Amino acid sequence: MFVRPQSPTGFAELDDLSASAYGLAVESGRFDRAAIAAALKLDEAEMDRIEEVLRTMHLLQPRPGDPSVLAPVSPDVAAADLVGPAEQQIRDLMQAVTDVRGKLLSLTPLYFEGRRLRNRFEAFDVVTDVDTIQNMLDHLGQTCRHQLLTVQPGGARPSTLLPAALKSAEGMLERGVQMHTIYQHTARSDTATRSYVREVMAMGAEIRTVDQVIDRMLIYDRETVFLPVRGAADEESPGAAIVREPTLVAFVCAVFEHLWDSATPFVHDAAKTAPATDDLKQSIIRLMARGYKDEVVARRLGMSVRTCRRHISEITEELEATSRFQAGYNAALAGLPDPSLRPRD
Repeated sequence: MFVRPQSPTGFAELDDLSASAYGLAVESGRFDRAAIAAALKLDEAEMDRIEEVLRTMHLLQPRPGDPSVLAPVSPDVAAADLVGPAEQQIRDLMQAVTDVRGKLLSLTPLYFEGRRLRNRFEAFDVVTDVDTIQNMLDHLGQTCRHQLLTVQPGGARPSTLLPAALKSAEGMLERGVQMHTIYQHTARSDTATRSYVREVMAMGAEIRTVDQVIDRMLIYDRETVFLPVRGAADEESPGAAIVREPTLVAFVCAVFEHLWDSATPFVHDAAKTAPATDDLKQSIIRLMARGYKDEVVARRLGMSVRTCRRHISEITEELEATSRFQAGYNAALAGLPDPSLRPRD
């Protein structure tokens, strides 16, 4: 027994000896084993192998009328016999592929229409269950890959939330996630917030403050945005709006970058918080000059009304004013909140 030599395609390999034997068979018009063995000095085992190769490749075929005699045929006839069925299978397979592709592509309009409808619903989600929102935030915090951008209005953060926030921030920063956070200036005066800021900044987070922010926002990897739900009277309601639509996400990111560029780096050292106090007073003066009530000023600057009134009292005394109106006027006259607010001569 001998193993028939095969190529990677499954067809027999034509070696040099088999080719020489085929040439001799063509010269004599038949496959004369004895003559070919003598000419090529081959033994019976080798002749058996060569005959098997040539028959497998259809180069030797029984002579019509005398099947005992093997006659050589032309390479083109052998090729037609050998690969013809395979070529037909290939043609059939290609036709089947074309048919399947055509049927699948006919579903393209249906697919894109479905995607359009799905995106209309998936681009926004409004979730009102607090536990569900927290689970979503925890999941995104664990899977965030590149960047977390947050805006935290309202001044000082509740001290009860800071341990969990610190643990989440530590996990992300250890993974190499970039963290940029914006607080309001009033957060600088809170001891617990300053302690939290000191720790996360030591781990690589960047934190800045501004006098006023538009609203609370969390942006994960510039792909998913969490915004607070607002009621008809612009009151913040329990729940969050989750935005994934790329154009709107990009817009929110641009808003964040605008705030970030105008913000002041958070200095957590208590001995260096005077500039923030000055910024805060400037913000109060600016809002006073525009005629806002104490409650509105306090809400915009993230402080209690009581604290706001204390600051207003100090500012009024510093400006040697006897009323809010006079304080605003004196501040505008001095160009403190904004040179454009100075009264004209």
